[in-house]
Amino acid sequence: AGFAMVETGFTRAKNAINILMKNLMDFSVGSLGFWAVGFGLMFGATSTGWFGTSGFFLSDYVPGQDPWVLAFWMFQVVFCATAATIVSGAMAERTRFSSYLIYSLVVSTVIYPIFGSWAWGGLYNGGGWLEGLGFIDFAGSTVVHSVGGWIGLAGAVVLGPRLGKYSADGQARAIPGHNLPLAALGVFILWLGWFGFNPGSTTAANKEISWIFVNTNLAAATGSVLAMIVSWLKFGKPEISMSLNGALAGLVAITAPCYNVTPTSAIIIGAVAGVLVVMSVLFFERLRIDDPVGAVSVHGVCGAWGTLAAGLFNVEGFSLSVVGVQLLGIVVCFIWAFGLGFIMFKIIEKTVGLRVSPEEESDGLDFSEHGGSAYPDFQ
Repeated sequence: AGFAMVETGFTRAKNAINILMKNLMDFSVGSLGFWAVGFGLMFGATSTGWFGTSGFFLSDYVPGQDPWVLAFWMFQVVFCATAATIVSGAMAERTRFSSYLIYSLVVSTVIYPIFGSWAWGGLYNGGGWLEGLGFIDFAGSTVVHSVGGWIGLAGAVVLGPRLGKYSADGQARAIPGHNLPLAALGVFILWLGWFGFNPGSTTAANKEISWIFVNTNLAAATGSVLAMIVSWLKFGKPEISMSLNGALAGLVAITAPCYNVTPTSAIIIGAVAGVLVVMSVLFFERLRIDDPVGAVSVHGVCGAWGTLAAGLFNVEGFSLSVVGVQLLGIVVCFIWAFGLGFIMFKIIEKTVGLRVSPEEESDGLDFSEHGGSAYPDFQ
């Protein structure tokens, strides 16, 4: 719900149905793909993640068996769908819906689960090589958010910018979102949902989750405040979309270190994320990489920052070796997610096609792809 509202609000009214359908199908297709293939790849007894001894199919549960595997799968499938749906925003307003379904299935069954096995496989039957080195990513700054962010970057690069985004001399033009109250609602939903993701990653109900709750909230609040201040200084006014993305940037950044940093460190981590997200959005815009909702900056860049911060602010003490492992995980994630994402989108582009026609893009994907209008009384 949070991602659907954020992405819909930050884009134009003529593409609202398309955004909602992509978010709906990310979770629907992702659930089936993760059940059929992804879960076995991610949590089978192997350090590479290619195949798991649990098989390709989640065992059929019957009464009397231990239901823990079902509870664990249900929690993990939402992480998987989150990684997939992050990409929707970065590729918004110009992607073929049928091609997007192919992407969603590939990410849920292969790209996300294999990297996830390297960092999180030991949570069930596996044991990944990154976690064996001591890689810290408690709830997914890299495993979930950077994976989604870097695949989104690959998609945005292959697609190219939206029509009218850049003038003939290369200057970026603003394409305002049609419903900022909806985007704000999405951010508040995500903020609340993060209290499920981060504390829930203990996979236990105990008093230690209070520490994670506090860290998560402080980082989000600080990220929002700093993004507001930076946008105020940069643009002369406290800008709403940057401030909203600042909250998400703080949440993404604290996701990896929420269980191994102090509340004061969480504030610092969120503050850096709030500044970083504004600078990153402007940086990618100058590179002519059109990301309508700032997904690459929020999830890719700030996910990498949060993963590094888990080493820099570790309550067990600073260690160059720990920071080195964190950097290794960040680099491996970028190579894996961006590399495979780029190859996947190029294959889709050359076969079934990735981008809609200029006429369809101009008319809006709601009409050309879905034959409807999100606001029929106003259009």
